[in-house]
This record gives sequence, C-alpha cells and structure tokens, in this order.
Amino acid sequence: MTRKAVAGLIAGLALVAACGSDPEPVAEPATEPAPSTTEAEFSEPAADPPAEAEAEATEEAVEADSEAEPDAEETYPSRIVSLSPTATEMLYAIGAGDQVIAVDDFSNYPAETADKMPGISGYDPNVEAILALEPDLIVTEGSNPDLIEQIERVGIAHWAGPAAVGLDDVYAQIEQLGAATGHLDTAVALTTDMATRVDAVLTRIAELDNEPLSYYHELDPTYYSVTSETFIGTVYRLLGLVNIADAIEEESYGYPQLSAEFILEADPDLIFLACTKYCGETIDTVAARPGWDTLAAVANGNVIELDDDIASRWGPRIVDHLEQVVEAVEAVVAGAAAAA
Repeated sequence: MTRKAVAGLIAGLALVAACGSDPEPVAEPATEPAPSTTEAEFSEPAADPPAEAEAEATEEAVEADSEAEPDAEETYPSRIVSLSPTATEMLYAIGAGDQVIAVDDFSNYPAETADKMPGISGYDPNVEAILALEPDLIVTEGSNPDLIEQIERVGIAHWAGPAAVGLDDVYAQIEQLGAATGHLDTAVALTTDMATRVDAVLTRIAELDNEPLSYYHELDPTYYSVTSETFIGTVYRLLGLVNIADAIEEESYGYPQLSAEFILEADPDLIFLACTKYCGETIDTVAARPGWDTLAAVANGNVIELDDDIASRWGPRIVDHLEQVVEAVEAVVAGAAAAA
C-alpha cells in the first residue's frame, strides 16, 4: 500500500466522522458492521527488538497465538446506494459495481447502471425509499445536510465526495472509496494510471511551441460558462489555456453568464461545447448564431463537441477530457503552422 493510498484512506474516514457526532470513523449500519479501519493500523512498524530479547518475544507470541481467537474476517459494504453520478463512476471503475444495488437518476455511466435506477431523485432523494433498499453504505456528494442527518440518525454508514478542486482531490476520493469497499489496490492502480496519462498529456503540451491559446467553455446556449476557479477551469489552466470568462468581474461563484457580444469581442481560439447531449448544441448550431461565423474558432474548425457528463464530473474519465482538449490544442497549433 502506498503512502498516498494510506493518506487517502485516513482522509476519507476523517471525512465520514466529520459528518456526524459519532467519534468512530464509520457509523454503525443497521444490519452488519461497516469496515472499521483506524489510523493506528497503518502506523510505521516499530524498530526490531534487541537480539537478546528476540527469542523470548517469539516464544511469547506463539503462546499468545495458540490461545487467541482467530480474527474475524474484515467485512465491506455489499449493498451500496450511490446518490452521486461521479462517485458511481468511481465505484464501477475500481471494481465495486457488484456491491452497488441502486443509483440516483443522474448516474448513467457505465451503461449497466440503468438497471439500478429505482427512481431515486438526485436533486430531492426520498429517504424512506432509500432505507427500504436496506443499504449498508450510502454515497453522496455531501451537499444535502438534511439527507446526511437522516442517514446518520438511522445509523447507516455514509461517504461524501464533494466537488473536487484539483486532480489530487479526484485521486484521493477514488482511493477513499477503494479503501471503504475493499478495492484499495485496484483504486491505487487506477489513480496511478490516471496520473501517468496526465503526465503524458502535459508532456505533449510542453512540446508545443505556441503562445497561450484562449478558450470559451459553454455550459448551455444561454452562454453560462466557468471560470478558472472551478474544477473544470483548473483542468484547462493545467494545460496553459486562457479562459475568456476570467475577465468577468461580477460575483458568479465560478459560473458567470456571458453575452454574445462579450464572446464575439473576446474571439477565443477554441470553443468547447459542454451541452451537446442535453441541449443539442453542435458545431453547426454555433456557426448559425448571428455573427459567430466570424469567430476564429468557428472559421478554423476549432469548435469541440464534448460529452456533457465527462465535462461536468470529476471522475476517472476526466483524463479522457484532458486528452480531447490537448488534441484540440494540437490541431490549432498545426493549423497556424500550415497557414504561416
């Protein structure tokens, strides 16, 4: 187990404990006990005993083992209800999908989650309906304090994964869920692979010889966007892109509504459409907007249609988004070189 994994596990258990008044890391479920893992189990091993005491210590240990009861096998949740689309993706990616019995109505990936949608609303979940499923772990984004209070009141274990700030948060949450479900090794392997792919993406960006490119990330056709203070904004900033929405000074909590005039004046090098599935926005619909055909991104074919879900979640597929963005940047650079 890596130090990074251990840190993620401890942080996850601390997060669960912080949600309620129970001092134990994980609340006791209504049926069988949740995995009880403490920081003490992961402390550094003590120094080797002195040579003269080693034989005596070994003899005492053998006697103790012969009299002690065998340790009970560690148990992990087998009836998980996920009310977070991002966490659902994480659970399946680490191999805990078979332990998931139900998901909310926004958890649409992977495809097999469709068979586990009992009609629980992601916006306004019905606690009675959730409890009727007899879960032993409920996973949420931690944004509904009333729901969390009710979960704790009945003594069901709860894990919360709030919106990530950066990629390190993504890795930590994946490893926390791995530790909580008995798939820590798979989780660590996943985060290691993700980090390797991110490094490869950053290498590709570093090899490009170009001035920083500007971009507009469109959340919907009413021109809502994101600033670099949001998670998805930090992803673009990691690649050296300049966000036109950062010029908006009004308080928007990271999600300003721009105007067509502002976007036309900014003339971004790249446009990323993050509402293609749910809004039906395409390269053609953008080009058909009044005056937008004059934008550099539209004229040069640098309007990128994203998968709405990948671009709005901080799960394992965020690296797919990074790779798609880098391909777009490389296309802009190659086009400029060809035109020079």
